[in-house]
Amino acid sequence: MGAIEEYIRDLKSSDNYEGQIAHIEELDERPPSFDDVNHILNLKLRGYLDAHRIRLYSHQARAIDLALDGKNVIITTPTASGKSLAFNVPVFEALLEDKKATALYLYPMKALSNDQLKTLKAMDEEMGTKASPAAYDGDTPQSARIGIRDTSRLIVSNPYAIHRYLSWHDKWRRFFSGLRYIVIDEAHTYRGVYGSGVALLIRRLRRILKRYGSDPRFILSSATVANPEELSFKLTGKEFSVVSRDGSGRGKKYFMFWNPPIEGQSRGSTHQETMRLMVDQLDHGLQTLCFAQSRRMAELIAKWAREYDNHKFHGEIASYRAGYLPEDRRRIENDFKSMRLKGVTSTNALEVGIDIGSLDSVIISGYPGTRISTWQEAGRAGRGTSESLATLVAFDNPLDQFYMKHPERFFNSGNEEAIVDLRNPYILMGHLMCASAEMPLTAADSAYFGDISEAMEAMSSAGIIRRSPRGMVYGGTKSPSEIVSLKNISSHNVRVMCGSELLETMETARACSEAHKGAVLLHQGETYLIEDLDLKLGIARAVKKDVDYYTEALKLSDVAIRKERLKKTVNGIDVHVGDVTVTEQYYEYAMKRYEKLLGYFPLDLPSQTFESVAVWFTLPEELHQKMLMENKDFNGGIHAVEHAMIAMAPLFALCDRWDMGGLSTPDHPDTNLPTIFVYDGYEGGIGIAEKCYEMFPGLTKATLELVRDCECTEGCPACIYSPKCGNKNKPLDKAVADEILNIMASRPV
Repeated sequence: MGAIEEYIRDLKSSDNYEGQIAHIEELDERPPSFDDVNHILNLKLRGYLDAHRIRLYSHQARAIDLALDGKNVIITTPTASGKSLAFNVPVFEALLEDKKATALYLYPMKALSNDQLKTLKAMDEEMGTKASPAAYDGDTPQSARIGIRDTSRLIVSNPYAIHRYLSWHDKWRRFFSGLRYIVIDEAHTYRGVYGSGVALLIRRLRRILKRYGSDPRFILSSATVANPEELSFKLTGKEFSVVSRDGSGRGKKYFMFWNPPIEGQSRGSTHQETMRLMVDQLDHGLQTLCFAQSRRMAELIAKWAREYDNHKFHGEIASYRAGYLPEDRRRIENDFKSMRLKGVTSTNALEVGIDIGSLDSVIISGYPGTRISTWQEAGRAGRGTSESLATLVAFDNPLDQFYMKHPERFFNSGNEEAIVDLRNPYILMGHLMCASAEMPLTAADSAYFGDISEAMEAMSSAGIIRRSPRGMVYGGTKSPSEIVSLKNISSHNVRVMCGSELLETMETARACSEAHKGAVLLHQGETYLIEDLDLKLGIARAVKKDVDYYTEALKLSDVAIRKERLKKTVNGIDVHVGDVTVTEQYYEYAMKRYEKLLGYFPLDLPSQTFESVAVWFTLPEELHQKMLMENKDFNGGIHAVEHAMIAMAPLFALCDRWDMGGLSTPDHPDTNLPTIFVYDGYEGGIGIAEKCYEMFPGLTKATLELVRDCECTEGCPACIYSPKCGNKNKPLDKAVADEILNIMASRPV
């Protein structure tokens, strides 16, 4: 019996065990599949691989061959499968063969780019490539920038930096004219508003590169998303070859779903269960990494674990998160890798990329929101061929509890689809404004941005761009890259200030929700208390404060249909997707400690109106009348369906239920029928409603399973209650929702 099987056996026989194991999935070991490239590599590169005794996995060899054949490649294999080598080899082949060739690497996180830069510098030095790999971003000293632009042939950066520096493209003439490869790592992180912004940024970059005579190949690496071809095309505008069959080996993995026991009316603390599991695993000699949802919980779980059982593991457990000094993070990484530390609690800062060596076990405290992130975190254990354990500890909310009751849906389903929406007019116009400042816009630019005639006419009428002999050019005075945010849509933003420090900027609607007076704001895992929100000045003033409660703003919504785009009938139910006008009014906020309500507090904020995209469906009036005749709470039923459907949408698309809003009404003025809306909570929409429309049958089935299989009798936070319901979860009727969903999922009415 192996150490992990022994641990699970002891766990089941311990005094604290109350049947918390909802499921254990055993993933068999898999031997590695090796292959070699068909191309003859540069002798220095081949020598490097041989000196390090590197045998290429089949997926690495396939990706390298495709890249060297001149294809754009997206590699979608799991964590620790060696994706970095798969793009480093073709890049260094180009750098060795052509002394003028250059390459650009884009990473979503600085910690990830710094980690990769060490590898690139080592390869460069060992092979004598003389590519001088360097980071070029906001942290790069001004004194070093000219030298990097003039000499480096391999630059590591991020989308924010490219967005800011692209208008100075003439300074990058040497680098851009020789650009052979653009590598985009962790491509699945570019989704939603940010994904749309990055996709348009890449098109702006391609447009500038053409001016300098370069048309680089793209290599993307991603977690295993359901739609890699669609994601890669939407991000870059190029066709891609997909490499998805993983050739790396793995040892046997046990994946355990752990559901805290019910204590009274609710489940026990996820965090306390996590801490006890961690200590127990360390007791069994399993080196363990625990992922927590916030910095505060990463710190607390580590503190509790150090103090547990007479401080048994006092000096052997550390917490890790962004915000620590770089030298402290490196020390923790090295101590963990060398096994001086037995346990580490972390935010998702350790989810990807950073080398921390082989681990026995990972504990995930609360479902991270996507299957992709869950597998990424679970993949940190069991590098190589050793046995490993991953444990998901559930929260008492819909997605966590859905998987506890339907583990087969987690293990047998594909990952979510990454959504990149290029049709949002507000995002598009912002990037067209940037493009017009970088180089005059002409009709030929439709090759990059699609049909832009309507947007250009609107911008010209507003004086944002003006005609010149070479095309349309920017007409303003302030740099567009300072006005246009990659992560926000509207230019009407609120700056969140702590003293003289700018914490972040957010759109006005989001500020009303998260940065109102009295709100507890979580920023990079730290808690801040908002003392004042001035919408006229666009400033929210915050003070750093360690509080043990959190806040949730409540809103009332109204939706008006502007234009129907598509319509279909699913099991007799008419389903629509189209353009809507949304009005939201934040009128109150709740203060909670854990899940316990401490009180409601009024808000005095103006309503927010914006154009968005919604999916909506109507129910037959006969069903409404029948339920009224039977004295059933029809309004409570459709309200519950709305909540549950929003909760289940992240099963299919990479999004969060906070990205969406909803409305249910027994008689909507635009349809004259009982209608349920689910809309994108962002101006112009970001593609979630369209994906819900496309996946409607599956979404309905999952919503039915959520409601039907919850142990509660009248509804609870694990099924139909919503933490953001403006009506304080009234009325709600679980039984009527179950009846409606059965009709929607199974048979025509």
